[in-house]
Amino acid sequence: MRIFRHLDNLPVFHNLVLTIGTFDGVHCGHQQIIRRVNQLAGSLQGESMLITFHPHPRNVVSNEEEVKLLTPPDEKFDLLQRYGIDNVVVVPFTRAFSEQTPQEYIGNFLVGNFAPKVIVIGYNHRFGCNRQGNIHLLRQMGKQMGFRVEEIPKQLVDDLSVSSTKIRHALLSGNVTTAQLLLGHAYFVRGIVVKGNQMGTQIGFPTANIMIEDASKLIPDNGVYAVRVQLRGNTFKGMLNIGHRPTFNGETKTIEVHIFNFSDNIYGELLQIDFIALVRREQKFASPDALMQQLKADKQTVLQILANAGETPQLFT
Repeated sequence: MRIFRHLDNLPVFHNLVLTIGTFDGVHCGHQQIIRRVNQLAGSLQGESMLITFHPHPRNVVSNEEEVKLLTPPDEKFDLLQRYGIDNVVVVPFTRAFSEQTPQEYIGNFLVGNFAPKVIVIGYNHRFGCNRQGNIHLLRQMGKQMGFRVEEIPKQLVDDLSVSSTKIRHALLSGNVTTAQLLLGHAYFVRGIVVKGNQMGTQIGFPTANIMIEDASKLIPDNGVYAVRVQLRGNTFKGMLNIGHRPTFNGETKTIEVHIFNFSDNIYGELLQIDFIALVRREQKFASPDALMQQLKADKQTVLQILANAGETPQLFT
């Protein structure tokens, strides 16, 4: 897979089939689009391409609260590699870019840079200034400029339409199992192991404190989770806590994972945590000993959950 982070000096693409969008999360609906792009590229003996944006368009054109990302760029690239796209273009999204007319967007940006044979878009795709462009304009200009357009219908998962917004809402309520259903893969975070205050070690559950690699990444709701940890090309079972450690009157929010049957020194190493299920909400215990007893029970619950869960694909080494 080739990755292009700028529009300067792009190569000539052969019988190009492309799709365009934010593709945050690379969820089940996105995967349906990617699958069709790859099929069409294969039928034309051509190349497939996904054009995406960074930063998130809503963080540029909207005055609302910052949109936290399901997949910052490097994570998105790993998922797109898994789903077989030939080329990925990351367009630096600016206000000036957003103010192109729909006609300029199609003629100058899409045709001028990529000369596609086919453009595949998702359900209700809009583009250009004030999102005025639609599939009808794309098809009209396609007849003039030599490309055709295919629209993928709205994807449903258990009667829920798939969207990045619904996945964000699920994660912010701790519902990582619904998020996984909509994503088609486990939600994950990546971070560096940093020094903590050793509270977990004192009660028999040493933890690796995680500093998240990308500050724009969405973090699920506070609580204890069953997780898998990808580290050094291996996958380990574990349980993770997100929260303020109220039993110890903590003030700073932390992300810390207890990896089962593991004792290596991993300070400074980068790991990936795959969320499998929420075990319980964050709570304050009467004493460290009461917390320890609860953690023992949590561990048994986590082991049972992980024993019944499917395997997590290895995206990270």
